[in-house]
Amino acid sequence: MFGNVFEVFSKDLGIDLGTVNTLVYTQGRGIVINSPSVVALNKKTGRILAIGEEARQMLGKTPTHIVASKPLTQGVISEFEITEQMLRSFMNQLSADKINVMPRPRVVIGVPSGVTEVEKRAVEEAARNAGARKVHLIEEPIAAALGARLGVQDPVGHMIVDIGGGTTEIAVISLGGIVLRESLQAAGTKMNEDIINYAREELQLLLGERTAEMVKIVAGSALPLNEPIQTTMRGRDVVNGLPKEVVVTDEHIRRAIAPSVRTIVDAVRSTVEQTPPELIADIMENGIVLAGGGSLLRGLPELLEYETKIAVKITDDPLTAVVRGCGIAIEHLDEMQDILVDIDNESK
Repeated sequence: MFGNVFEVFSKDLGIDLGTVNTLVYTQGRGIVINSPSVVALNKKTGRILAIGEEARQMLGKTPTHIVASKPLTQGVISEFEITEQMLRSFMNQLSADKINVMPRPRVVIGVPSGVTEVEKRAVEEAARNAGARKVHLIEEPIAAALGARLGVQDPVGHMIVDIGGGTTEIAVISLGGIVLRESLQAAGTKMNEDIINYAREELQLLLGERTAEMVKIVAGSALPLNEPIQTTMRGRDVVNGLPKEVVVTDEHIRRAIAPSVRTIVDAVRSTVEQTPPELIADIMENGIVLAGGGSLLRGLPELLEYETKIAVKITDDPLTAVVRGCGIAIEHLDEMQDILVDIDNESK
């Protein structure tokens, strides 16, 4: 259906294969694709109907024989063949845009730090089947730190907290390696689920995932706000099944996502407590760096700063930190060999 699209390209790629969004970086051009990791499939024919934003628009709106789903769960592949076809589709998009990428390119892909060897192999095989000549993996905390322009290969301690869609990655990095790490399922998608559960249990309202995401962005916060925010949630009444509209405030949403926020805060604090004294001294000087879309939650940097007694800052453009790090790695591949997770030894 998609063909071997890599045969028309001439540049290497960095890919952030995320639970919510997939981003692609090419040498010399920067980020050329930022698309939802969603695929719409016709179950009767097995044919893929849409990929990316078009498929995301179908979530929760399809007839029974069409399924719009996310082929990645908590940062790892849950549906191998669909992930492979999604990658092929994104590569086709580059071809249509006349972006020259190397024939059978080398690819650097970010993966969560807690994934198993089997999960790493699945990512490698999906990219190779889509046409990549060499596949290198990089742990997402390292990629996020590179994207944040931290000196990860220096003998200096850095702490990065990458709050993505499927996972939150917490890491202390020094000399190109991870000294301490924590990978949590409490992240953006889990917060959406928290809002859905809260609406059902406290407001007798059934919400869809897209509505929960919108409410989180509009009114979500980790701390009380100086100026309260109100928004409207629309869904279905649990009792009578009819349409229902409820006005909620930031306090409602804060209460809903509090368990996930507390899990992240406790994990960051625990990591700080376990960090060796010399590295803590560096982190106190450099601060804790936040990346990922979840870092934009109102009041989260202030809450983390209060809990850890260490300055907290959000990196520039936190949503693209991982893919920018993958791009830096692919552009300086020879210098980055020590920090890459390369499971295909023959491809070195």
